[in-house]
Amino acid sequence: MKITKRSGQEVPFDITKIENAIRKASQAVDYKDALSEGRIKLIAEEVAGVCAARDRAMHVEEIQDVVETKLMEFGAREIAKRYIVYRYKQQLLRQANTTDKQILSLIECNNEDVKQENSNKNPTINAVQRDYMAGEVSKDVSARLLLPTDVVQAHKEGIIHFHDMDYYAQHMHNCDLVNLEDMLQNGTVISETMIEKPKSFSTACNIATQIIAQVASNQYGGQSISLTHLAPFVDISRKSIQEEVKGECELAGVKMSKKDFDKIVEMRVRKEIQKGVQTIQYQVVTLMTTNGQAPFVTVYMYLGEARNERERDDLAMIIEEVLNERIKGVKNEQGVYITPAFPKLIYVLEEQNVREGSPYWYLTELAAKCTAKRMVPDYISEKKMREYKLSKGETVGHGDTYTCMGCRSFLTPD
Repeated sequence: MKITKRSGQEVPFDITKIENAIRKASQAVDYKDALSEGRIKLIAEEVAGVCAARDRAMHVEEIQDVVETKLMEFGAREIAKRYIVYRYKQQLLRQANTTDKQILSLIECNNEDVKQENSNKNPTINAVQRDYMAGEVSKDVSARLLLPTDVVQAHKEGIIHFHDMDYYAQHMHNCDLVNLEDMLQNGTVISETMIEKPKSFSTACNIATQIIAQVASNQYGGQSISLTHLAPFVDISRKSIQEEVKGECELAGVKMSKKDFDKIVEMRVRKEIQKGVQTIQYQVVTLMTTNGQAPFVTVYMYLGEARNERERDDLAMIIEEVLNERIKGVKNEQGVYITPAFPKLIYVLEEQNVREGSPYWYLTELAAKCTAKRMVPDYISEKKMREYKLSKGETVGHGDTYTCMGCRSFLTPD
């Protein structure tokens, strides 16, 4: 049987500590109100029985509550009062410096609370430990100064779990719909460096991963991007490749038909798309943000966002490559292909891909194959979403279609 200390460390249950605490409280009252040694041991055994009956390690504060209850049940009211006063004084002392033990325990990698808080973080890595150290300060400030006492108490007792308390002290949000289109088309600034509009699809993908990393480093939740915002850069690459192939033909003195010319160009365009998609996949799973983990990013695949037929076809090629890359997976340390946790994928079912014989039915078949093997993508019905997601003035069937977070929560009020 184990208990959880205030530092978060799990240690074996020690009944002698219960006995000693009751004994000290008993020694502080008049002789007529004191407990015999036998009754002290009996109360301690009762407390141990309550702890053993739980299906989890009880927190030290919970155990002390049980001690108080048992003292009252045994009629030792004066001793219970002394015990409560002692707890209060100890609490005041702990509030003077409340983070030392937690920080030391996480540095030694024996803080069970932080290990269980986020399975995506490896607590043995220095960057993660630095984030956890900052998180302990945030949790301390939040519990003592920012949150209502009833919320803090309920959290300690396990009635509720106040998630992300390690970020609550700062003025930051948790999730984000990233406007990649604006930053890619109009440029942006990363680390005080001007990033202009990219001149190829693969460069756009690389910049997108840098934006993803920056967003993840300045919030504590997930983010979603749309592949549609990358689609215009396929045609930019296509035009550049056309000039390259044309120059190569002139240099080599080769003349070719328009059909062969277009075939070579499209072959290189597909290689460019493959390179860009692989950049996103491998950058996302290998990047470590300032909070010590890979970005929680979701990629949205919706053909209906394309502005014209050319862009829709280019978007379809990107979606196809994303699905193929996910079906293949990534290699682990042993060189075995596994399912990466991120990016999460969302695929929209619509009139152009939902029925056999529709123009992009092949993408839906590929998505189903991917889901069968990798458990992604998740699916959104354009038809049903337009019935449910209505902004002011919109009617049923004419609502909005947009991405959710990886957890399937939508960040809008409609």
